[in-house]
Amino acid sequence: MSLTSLDRRLLLVARTHGHTPLADRIVSAFSLSGEHAAWWLALGVGGAAHAGPGDRRARWLRGAGAVAIAYAANTTLKLLVQRPRPVLDDLPPLTPTFSGLSFPSAHATTSFAAARAYRGLVPAGALYGLAAGYALSRPYLGVHYPSDVCAGAALGTVVGGLAWR
Repeated sequence: MSLTSLDRRLLLVARTHGHTPLADRIVSAFSLSGEHAAWWLALGVGGAAHAGPGDRRARWLRGAGAVAIAYAANTTLKLLVQRPRPVLDDLPPLTPTFSGLSFPSAHATTSFAAARAYRGLVPAGALYGLAAGYALSRPYLGVHYPSDVCAGAALGTVVGGLAWR
């Protein structure tokens, strides 16, 4: 089985299992809060504003910077790769998108960058739980292939890790 075939099969599973009208509305609203890394950038700026001067404030700002860099890197890769968003017959996407490009997932990229960059400032379980939720919401909603999410998570983890170097 090819990677493309596996990707389509996994996407089909995500689009056909666990769906109810209420779940679809909740997942869509949750996913919308992750657009353009808004939640993660707000967390970093808010954390810096409440941390006061010093090292903790600098760590919050460095984390927010990593999220912004991850978003820019993701956008650059999308423009280079030009992978179109998935299309499944009789299963339209459940949320609008701002671009027709799919690879890599910006939600996954920025979420995993934030989880890595904000470590030690927020409990890791909460960060990675939110990151996984944002990432998994995208195939569920039918706007990303699973490989888009995996690539985004890897890219974000690397960029978030660089914030500490």
